[in-house]
Amino acid sequence: MTDTGSRAGEVVRGTDGRAVLRFRRVHDEPVADVWSAVTDPDRCARWFGRWSGDGRPGGTVELVLTSDEDGGGAPSTVLVRDCEPPHRLVVDIREGDGEPWELSVTLTPDGGGAVLVFEQVLPDGFSPADAGPGWHWYLDRLAAVLAGAPMPDWEATLAATAPYYRG
Repeated sequence: MTDTGSRAGEVVRGTDGRAVLRFRRVHDEPVADVWSAVTDPDRCARWFGRWSGDGRPGGTVELVLTSDEDGGGAPSTVLVRDCEPPHRLVVDIREGDGEPWELSVTLTPDGGGAVLVFEQVLPDGFSPADAGPGWHWYLDRLAAVLAGAPMPDWEATLAATAPYYRG
């Protein structure tokens, strides 16, 4: 069973008053290694999705989510709003005509390891239950890639985390 305790996301208010789903994960690997796993297209593809394009601030990339469960999907357009290697990445992911998903990753050193803070600004009317289990699973996949561990099972993660995010 997936532990939802310290690895679960929480809803906080951003400085603009909007709801933000925030995850805090501690990794044994150094900041540079976690940064590489998040931003290198080949490493990112192992846990989240493959991207190609201009990854500099103001640039756009095409992202295809990958997983053992579905093998990927249609590409999404990602606008890179901020990129400060190896500590901060802010992007907007747009799928179709909907409101973009505003995402950020911040990395800080923690001894020889790293603290990763992942945030999604929740669009108005969007429930944490609609995103929490998925981000929980993807962040567990990142941890598995970094540690060389088996990938988490989506169905088990969903069953364990969905009640937590429904409140």
